[in-house]
Amino acid sequence: MTENKIKVIITNKQKTVKIPTGLRMLVRRTCNAVLRMENFQGSAEVSVTFVDNQGIRELNAQYRDKDTETDVLSFPMGENGVWDKDPETGAFILGDVVISMEKAMEQANIYGHSLQREVGYLTAHSVLHLLGYDHIEPLDRVHMREKEELVMDQLGLPASISYIAEE
Repeated sequence: MTENKIKVIITNKQKTVKIPTGLRMLVRRTCNAVLRMENFQGSAEVSVTFVDNQGIRELNAQYRDKDTETDVLSFPMGENGVWDKDPETGAFILGDVVISMEKAMEQANIYGHSLQREVGYLTAHSVLHLLGYDHIEPLDRVHMREKEELVMDQLGLPASISYIAEE
């Protein structure tokens, strides 16, 4: 039996927020925890990029016609549970996660928790999007939030407040 490998490619394209020691490992652990929770079969690749507010604002304007910064963007490579495979590794290419470290720092301060908790949460949220989850409908939002919090608990980063106000 082949072991399912999760390859997480992390790129830092910002200088605004210093990336704390262990944050890259946390992002990898979060991706692994989400895929394990979702019982994902097969090897997978996820790309995670750290940007500043300006960087995420440009992507948000380009891809979503929203000229404003946001905390995280997800660019799923698959649809309806079907993903392209990396021909060299055979891994499913799930997609790209882009996190504004500037926004993550702001939100960590607003919600009174660590930058690690915020980045972990944004990563879990985004990887669920890569797997096809959405939060347009209220019930879907609750379902997605429960999954995010389950992953955060598994990583030892429980919420300091139970539900975060919608933006």
